[in-house]
Amino acid sequence: MNELIKVTYNNDRPTVLGRDLHSFLVVDTEYRHWFPRMCEYGFTEGVDFRSFLNESTGGRPAQDHQLTIDMAKEISMLQRTEKGKLARLYFIDLEKKWNSPEAVMARALQMANRKILDLQNRIELDKPKTIFADAVTASKSSILIGDLAKILRQNGYDIGQNRLFMYLRQNGYLIKSGASRNMPTQRSMDMSLFEIKETTLSNPDGSIRITKTPKVTGKGQVYFINHFLRMEVEIG
Repeated sequence: MNELIKVTYNNDRPTVLGRDLHSFLVVDTEYRHWFPRMCEYGFTEGVDFRSFLNESTGGRPAQDHQLTIDMAKEISMLQRTEKGKLARLYFIDLEKKWNSPEAVMARALQMANRKILDLQNRIELDKPKTIFADAVTASKSSILIGDLAKILRQNGYDIGQNRLFMYLRQNGYLIKSGASRNMPTQRSMDMSLFEIKETTLSNPDGSIRITKTPKVTGKGQVYFINHFLRMEVEIG
């Protein structure tokens, strides 16, 4: 049977436009009055149909509806006209073809192929991050926070050393103030994100002073890379 009414396939199910069906059935009543009357037969929005506004061609956008084939078939039957009977037979034939074993198998194969393709794309996108994470995790060397900022930029997150220090302080990774400012918080140390490197220096007067520098562990590097890239996806 030739296509009497245009059928679209949204969310892997066939639907028709309410206005297309109204036009085919040659209904005298205007669509804006006719469709609400049809809904009185027990059709539910979100289940049997979905409302939307057509793109404007200069005037006000007109309301239209996407109807399930079941709803379109019942509406056609309600018209009690030759056009209605023809439309009903058309939809019955379409349902038979849609639910045939061959059609069901073809849709299942298409869905499986889409999932495989999505998985392959995700693997390709994640490969650089995975390689980086594995390399960092295997490494026993810690890095300065400024070097972490450089790695973040290389991985697509635009942040400098000063902004990174500020973020780490504001979000409880580094101490905000006092003599221990910019040192890791207890929470960060418990998570093994940082270690503190102590360096002994000799002053000109012969006295000794000890400097402390926070360094990001391998585990911390992986944590912050994932943390900032995830934030970028959520913001984007």
